[in-house]
Amino acid sequence: MPETAIHIILLFALPPLLLGVINRTKAIMAGRKGQPLLQAYWDIAKLLRKGLVLSRTTSWVFVAGPLVTLAAVGLASLLLPLGAFPALISFRGDLILFAYLFGLARFFTTSAALDTGSSFEGMGSSRELTFSVLSEPALFFAFLVLARISGSLSLGTMLQVPKLGLAAGTTAPLVLIALGLFVILLAETCRIPVDDPTTHLELTMIHEVMVLDHSGPLLGIVHYAASLKLLVLGSLLLHVTLPFSTGRPLLDWPLWVAELLALSVVIGVVESIMARLRMRRVPYLLVAALLLCGSAFILLVR
Repeated sequence: MPETAIHIILLFALPPLLLGVINRTKAIMAGRKGQPLLQAYWDIAKLLRKGLVLSRTTSWVFVAGPLVTLAAVGLASLLLPLGAFPALISFRGDLILFAYLFGLARFFTTSAALDTGSSFEGMGSSRELTFSVLSEPALFFAFLVLARISGSLSLGTMLQVPKLGLAAGTTAPLVLIALGLFVILLAETCRIPVDDPTTHLELTMIHEVMVLDHSGPLLGIVHYAASLKLLVLGSLLLHVTLPFSTGRPLLDWPLWVAELLALSVVIGVVESIMARLRMRRVPYLLVAALLLCGSAFILLVR
């Protein structure tokens, strides 16, 4: 029970801190002091206290979009093992549910954007769905590689494979899917070079343009769901790249948090040294992720 409580507390209290670390890293790289590490918490809390403005053209879909997105990502987080600890919900084939929960979140996010009747938000929804056609198969190929190595269709067992050591013939596939998952992480969490979460130019936005009409509590939920998605996909990547464990819960929890913070620093460095890709070049990056994960699977079945 104590581990379950710690699991839930960290899962829902930690995500905004990752955004703070990314922003602080970018500020340091640019020679600025930057905002406080806890600024994301204050921003979300401020939005939750504000009033809600709804357009007369919207329906219940607009309100349900952020709520269903948060619920879907939150449920997906319960299916994923955190660090060296088992998932709170685990069963055979849960990887399918994990992937489709993200698909459900994307469906309601884009539906809420289309419900506004805005041409800009419709454009963002079109881009989001187009790029997901490339990112989702890459994620499934990564799962197929882990399932092939582990002989299991449960995330809890699949993600324990790297902790058991790298055998001959599995090192290269794991490296390839790690690179592919990192690209997927950047794409799904609207980070540079795929998207810029701080831009306000609608013509170059993907994810952010879909929430232009959200305000108050709904916008706060959108920001929190985005940070939770960053934590979930970051934990998935860390299982492949940094599967360290001491066997002691009192050390393994801080180790997992430290790895997530280190990953946030890496993302901040990447955003500081790279420019945002032109829109027409984003599919090339996602195709590269798909080829990396697909090549990893081919190496195992050849």
